[in-house]
Amino acid sequence: MPRISPLPYNEATPDVQVAFDAHVTDYPGSRITNMKATLGRSLLSFQVYMQWYPLYEQVKAILGDRLAYLYAHAISEGSNCPLCTTFFRRIIIDNGERPEDLQLTDHEQAVIDFGSAIALHKGEVSDAVYAPISERYTDAEIVVLVAFAGQMIATNVFNNVLDVKIDEYLYPYLPLTQPQTNP
Repeated sequence: MPRISPLPYNEATPDVQVAFDAHVTDYPGSRITNMKATLGRSLLSFQVYMQWYPLYEQVKAILGDRLAYLYAHAISEGSNCPLCTTFFRRIIIDNGERPEDLQLTDHEQAVIDFGSAIALHKGEVSDAVYAPISERYTDAEIVVLVAFAGQMIATNVFNNVLDVKIDEYLYPYLPLTQPQTNP
């Protein structure tokens, strides 16, 4: 059960309804998910978190579409966020790959390791993990990649803290087995 339930559209203030409508219009194919509807309880929070979209577009311009969603998946998995990990699993699967059996170049692996390390180690990235990134990308590109990782982690934290439920449209993309936790 979520700690804060998603705000139904018909209960949202007119300003929030306008923001929801603008988001769906501005980003074709997007929807007001459980996370976004929960964010809708604070218009400013919704607006801030939706800046993820233009930042992700910059990441795609730097990395290309495939590596951008693999990078986001690695960050979400490193943050142990079931909702965001499943969201990116969907993109991976819908693009014809299996998340458990990705075929990666050394460079792609380095980018994924970078994203994962940022999430797993709370930003403490070793020189060995950072070096391949700094050798390939400009300072401005690295700033975008790190800022996006921070935004992705913020999204992961939001979903985890509030126990935002995975949207039904993502159910077919859940892993067949779930990690076991100790009681």
